[in-house]
Amino acid sequence: MKFRKTWFALVSAVSLMAVTVTAAEKDESGLGHDYRTFHTGGKIDYGKIEDSYSAELVMYLAGNQFMVMEDLIKDFQAKNADIKTIYVETIPPGQILKKQLLKQGQINGKDTAMNPDLFASVNINHLKKLKAKGLMARHIIYTHNKLELMVAKGNPKGIKGPEDLGRDDLVQSHPNPLTEGIFKFYGSEMLKDMGIHAKVTGGKECKSCWAVPGKTWFTSRHHRETPYKLEQGEADVGIVWTTEVAYAIREGRPIEGVAIPAPLNKQHKVGYAIGGMLNGRNQDNAARFLAYLATQKAQDIYSSYGFLPASQDELKLKDL
Repeated sequence: MKFRKTWFALVSAVSLMAVTVTAAEKDESGLGHDYRTFHTGGKIDYGKIEDSYSAELVMYLAGNQFMVMEDLIKDFQAKNADIKTIYVETIPPGQILKKQLLKQGQINGKDTAMNPDLFASVNINHLKKLKAKGLMARHIIYTHNKLELMVAKGNPKGIKGPEDLGRDDLVQSHPNPLTEGIFKFYGSEMLKDMGIHAKVTGGKECKSCWAVPGKTWFTSRHHRETPYKLEQGEADVGIVWTTEVAYAIREGRPIEGVAIPAPLNKQHKVGYAIGGMLNGRNQDNAARFLAYLATQKAQDIYSSYGFLPASQDELKLKDL
């Protein structure tokens, strides 16, 4: 890990961070790796937002499962070769709900379809809001996750657990509480459970900003920004999903994790809920994908990336 650069004056630091985040996203996500179109035969297109209007299956999913999609969709299409194009978006579900499903949204200046075939979130209340508007009726819980601390390889700050987030010598990079459910619903609760929420956040709710100047950065998209900052020596620790630590290690990045014990890790609460949109264009294909998620193969793929399996009862369609 590179030694952390000396922090400049606040204005300069904020400006530098904005530039660094952009560089991180360009370096890791290319031009649209959170927006992918999968074709039978293995071809993948990146950033073709317009495919949300034409693909034969369109899914807007909680972003922290981005690493699973290539294996998952490849296996699904091998079993359902007639579904030739599948458009998958993996960004914070709160952002999807507010800015793409409930009103017209844009990505890179392009309109996105307001009627994907499937929507998934780590907060079932997002799905219930769609039900209240007549846009969704049924759902399944298809996998689980838990919180973990991400640090640079070797854990140079000697972080032992979540209580260390109350230390004064750490620069922290956490998901923002506005659009990233991991912090809004779980990370913030964990900090409150330990009595350090106010210290870590400064009582601030914002996005791509210093919540505590020079100490706590709230990301725009944590699964890309936080590992980058750790690698660059710009942060010491961040709250992430345990699957994101596993993925970084799998990719050979100089990252490791510090476990958070239950119940602070919220594994008893974190269930991924998915349901078909009633205004989706491809409802039969959506139903086939929901059935596929309940198969052992799909569950094994999620487990291989560190997710926790859903129970057989959770995998049965239920009314919201």
